[in-house]
Amino acid sequence: MKARITRVHARQIWDSRGHPTVEAEITLADGTVGRGIAPAGASRGRYEAIERRDGGERFNGKGVLKAVEGIAQEVAPALAGMDARDQAAIDARLEDLDGTPNFARIGGNASVAVSLAALQAAAGAERLPVWQYLAAGRPVRVPLPEIQLFGGGAHAGRRTDVQDFMIMAPNADTVAEAFEITAAVYHAGGRLMADKGLLAGVADEGGWWPNFESNEQALGMMMQAIERAGYRPGEEVFISLDIASSEFHTESGYRLALDGAELSSEELVARIAGWAKSYPIVSIEDPAAQDDQAGMVAATAAMSRGAQIVGDDFLVTDAARVERAAQTGACSAALIKVNQAGTVSRAAAALRAARKVGWAAIVSARSGETEDTMIAHLATGWDAGQIKVGSFARSERMAKWNELLRIEEQLGANARFAGWSAFPQSMTR
Repeated sequence: MKARITRVHARQIWDSRGHPTVEAEITLADGTVGRGIAPAGASRGRYEAIERRDGGERFNGKGVLKAVEGIAQEVAPALAGMDARDQAAIDARLEDLDGTPNFARIGGNASVAVSLAALQAAAGAERLPVWQYLAAGRPVRVPLPEIQLFGGGAHAGRRTDVQDFMIMAPNADTVAEAFEITAAVYHAGGRLMADKGLLAGVADEGGWWPNFESNEQALGMMMQAIERAGYRPGEEVFISLDIASSEFHTESGYRLALDGAELSSEELVARIAGWAKSYPIVSIEDPAAQDDQAGMVAATAAMSRGAQIVGDDFLVTDAARVERAAQTGACSAALIKVNQAGTVSRAAAALRAARKVGWAAIVSARSGETEDTMIAHLATGWDAGQIKVGSFARSERMAKWNELLRIEEQLGANARFAGWSAFPQSMTR
């Protein structure tokens, strides 16, 4: 059997923050090698898969040698002889081996690296790129990118409370055109901030590190950057926000430090809804905290016809949470992070659950990334419709955007850019 697993190997490598992470390699009987790398988030949901870190003083406790050792001692023998093409069976074996609901024992960083390595090996055994292997002959769209212009929150020393100020170009004809638009706006934004003395550097995901006086000032600067680049806000370029509300949620409500405001859940939703009326915002991620279901429901009711309401920490790439949220009227889109779920199969299940209820899906990277390009293949092969990688700078981000250009070229005459079709059924244009 050509796809039989003969070797599972792991090593400690480095991510974009200079922190250790896990890389796994799976070798098959025919000599094919698949590789998977675990990314890491700075802002993490309470219910997502748990990384296994070494603790202690070395690398400030962030080493992953215990996770690597666990792969060698437990995972490798358990997967030996399995067919890499049976992703569900491999991921089920990882779940059984771990024995906890969130991979707390072997580590979500270990499980996701191995799961991704198995997927790449399986595609390699069939001599197919991963996106084509996942598509299995079904038509797919090149995903609409959601690209950071300004970084904030945990990605930029909490210089703004809102974590990501992003742009989208759903009216572009190709992903290549969407990138051309993004490049122009990104560079215009940097020059604009420098001219006004507001530029403090580059954030974790490559977006400009701002020195704004309020969260809303960032929205005004985005409008100016779009116009300076020669585009029309709300016609050619639109705004997307990752509020990441869990990061500034308190026992009494929400504290917007930059605005000097203490808000209730209702007041925060009203403030974000006000932004959505004043600016061309088409996507809002986590407008309420991970345990604030009422806030997510209210935000969805208030804004989902004009903007997709995306669950990240609120859903943690969990199919059951997607189903419950849909029943309560919370969210209209799901962020899909494979390392948040712990395996490829769990992430795929969450995406299917979102699609079943008419939601949109956004396959997302993390703020701690590597040169690995698997996310571009997942977003395309799963026909997710949208992809979120970070900004239009830094090599760990550009590796993924450039891979999408290659995929679009491989699709040739069959290439279809997702554009507006990527958004949920509830949205009106």
